[in-house]
Amino acid sequence: MSLNRSEKEAVIAEVTSLAAKAQSLVIAEYRGITVADMTKLRNQARSVGVTLSVLKNTLARRAVAGSGFEIVADQMTGPLIYGFSEDAVAAAKVVADFAKTNDKLVIRAGALSGKSLDVAGVKQLANIPSKEVLLAQLLGLMQSPISRTARVLAALAEKRGEGAVAEAPAAEATEAAAA
Repeated sequence: MSLNRSEKEAVIAEVTSLAAKAQSLVIAEYRGITVADMTKLRNQARSVGVTLSVLKNTLARRAVAGSGFEIVADQMTGPLIYGFSEDAVAAAKVVADFAKTNDKLVIRAGALSGKSLDVAGVKQLANIPSKEVLLAQLLGLMQSPISRTARVLAALAEKRGEGAVAEAPAAEATEAAAA
């Protein structure tokens, strides 16, 4: 069904606002995917904050014109699904994970921070741990020396405490013998 001019302008405005907020874009060809599989993909994407859209390519080109995603405009041909994400890794991860289980979804290209990504680049981006995992790893590295020091100090205190307990009965016996 054809869109009238005002509907097209609304679509362009919506995609332009998505592109302005997004850090990454992943483009994939979805030819032959069933509706059930596409629904599953959209639900997975929605759960991690990725916006998936099936757009007319001319409207998508106009929407990303002037943004950092304009560099992949030459890849916008054929039946494509566009994944925009504010998290740099999320869109690539969702699309790449789904492509592993469904061979009909073919990753075409991507863009990150104004740089074009080929298929291998999108897959490498998908293999990067999420922001939360990276922060947890960093926190673990920062806590490691402190926790080791605390364990060593606790062991020393425990060892000195055992020595003090062993010396206390001997001192009491000496005092009792003197009295």
